Amino acid sequence: MAHSLAPQIIGLDWGTSTLRAYLLADGGAIVESAARPWGIQHVPDGNFAKMLSDTIGGWQIRHAGLPIIASGMIGSRGGWREVPYASCPVDPATLAAGLLTVESINGCVHLVPGVIQRGTIPNVMRGEETQILGALAREPQLADHSLAVLPGTHSKWVLVRNGLIESFSTHMTGELFAILREHSILGRPARETSLQKSDEVFLRGLSAARDAKDEGISARLFSTRSLFLTGELPAEHTLEYLSGLLIGEEIRSALATQDTASLPPIVLIGDGALCSRYQMCLTEFGARQVRLLEDTAPHGLWLIARAHGLV
Repeated sequence: MAHSLAPQIIGLDWGTSTLRAYLLADGGAIVESAARPWGIQHVPDGNFAKMLSDTIGGWQIRHAGLPIIASGMIGSRGGWREVPYASCPVDPATLAAGLLTVESINGCVHLVPGVIQRGTIPNVMRGEETQILGALAREPQLADHSLAVLPGTHSKWVLVRNGLIESFSTHMTGELFAILREHSILGRPARETSLQKSDEVFLRGLSAARDAKDEGISARLFSTRSLFLTGELPAEHTLEYLSGLLIGEEIRSALATQDTASLPPIVLIGDGALCSRYQMCLTEFGARQVRLLEDTAPHGLWLIARAHGLV
C-alpha cells in the first residue's frame, strides 16, 4: 500500500553525540531530515529546547501543530528529562504507555522510555529499542524469531520473539577499542604513524579471538604489542588487529551458548560500513542468515507514536 507523504509527526533520534530529526509521513516515511552535532553531551548550557527549536522550527512554520516524539539518550539521566525504563519484554504498546511529556517552546515533546532487563545483573538500553522496532516494521518476517545486532560504542545483541524485544546483552566493544587506542601501549605504534585498512590483518585478530574459545582474550590482547615488537605486525596495521580481537571476542561470547547451525536470522542495524564488517565477522563464525538495515529509527518512532494515538 502506498503511503501519503503529507507530514504527520516530527520524530527525533537524539543520542549522545548527534541529534537526528525527521519529518515523517504515514508509516514512518521520511519527508525531510536534518542532523545536528547537538547530542546530549554537546548542548550549550543544557538548553535542549533551543537546540530543538533551531532544528525543527522551519518545519513547524510550514506544518503547524505536528506532534513531536523523541527516543534515545535525550530521555536519560543526563538528558532533557529522565524517563523510567520499560521492563522486558516490550513492544510498541509497552513503550507508548511509558512516554513522558515535556513542555517546550515548540510544544509538547513525548520522550520514549528506554528498556531494562532486570535480574542479578541488570541491563539497559535507550534508543536501540526504537531502531529494533523500526527494523521489524520494515522486515516483518523478523518479528517471529530473530537476533538484532546493533554494533557501536556499546553494542547490543537483542533477541526478538513474537514481535517482542525479549532479552538483550551489551558489549562495550567500541569504547574499549577507543580507550586502548588512545590510552594504552597497544595503541602507541598506530598513534605514531599513518593507519592502513587491512581486512587480512583484521581477520587475523578475529581468528585469534575465535580460537581463544572459553578462555577469552585477556591473555591475547598483548599479542597486539608482541606481534609488533617481533616485526610480524606493522605499526600501521596494529589497530586493525586490535579491532579484530575485540569484535571477535564480542561475537565469540555472544554466540558462546548458540549452535550456529540453528541461529535465527540475524539483522545488523546501524552504520553501513560498520555493519558490513560485522557481517564479514559473523560469516567467519558460521552465521549464514545475516542482513543489514540502516536508518530504522523513523519507522520505530512512527510505530510508538501510533500506539500512543499521536498519529
